[in-house]
Amino acid sequence: MDKEILLPKEFYDQKTEEVAIGLLGKILVRKVDGKKLRGKIVEVEAYLGEHDKAAHAAAGKTERTNVLYGSSGLSYIFRLRAYYCLNVVAEPQDSPGCVLIRALEPLNHHDYLRNNRGKGKDSKIEELCSGPGKLCQAFKIDLAQYNVDLRSLESELYIIEPEGITPFDVMVTKRIGIKKHADWQQRYTIAGNAHVSGDKKANLGKILKR
Repeated sequence: MDKEILLPKEFYDQKTEEVAIGLLGKILVRKVDGKKLRGKIVEVEAYLGEHDKAAHAAAGKTERTNVLYGSSGLSYIFRLRAYYCLNVVAEPQDSPGCVLIRALEPLNHHDYLRNNRGKGKDSKIEELCSGPGKLCQAFKIDLAQYNVDLRSLESELYIIEPEGITPFDVMVTKRIGIKKHADWQQRYTIAGNAHVSGDKKANLGKILKR
């Protein structure tokens, strides 16, 4: 890959929904074990701060959520049962929005990702990172990557622009696996992408006009 182009801080300072939609098609880079793993972001969910009862920020500022109240463009990682979930901090300081990265389309080192997931060589590429826990397991992301600067090429985890522009439609649906504010339409996917999570019903939504 040629020169890596980071997303500017102004991108992350936008409203959470705008950051979520804007992250689709961008490339997550993970430096680990002498490799540079890359995955295209194909599914995200927006969590809108203290007024969003499904968001961790609904409980206010705590030791765990402290990073959400700081600078945008940092990573917020939490553990859910046996898995980890990667989030991107959005909006200006003291406005605790964040975007959950729900699925990636892995672009390289597929066998390495399979090994991290405990999968055989015949396992489908489309299922390696089709969920927030899956992608963190495949990319070896855990609490050690909490509060990483995603705007720096020196970081072990960062986000860059794709090499070329490939047009796509954005589909919007309800968020998955939550009980509070479950009717909010804050899940965004690259329409028709085979790497997104959820069942067929979860992936039936409306195309967002941009």
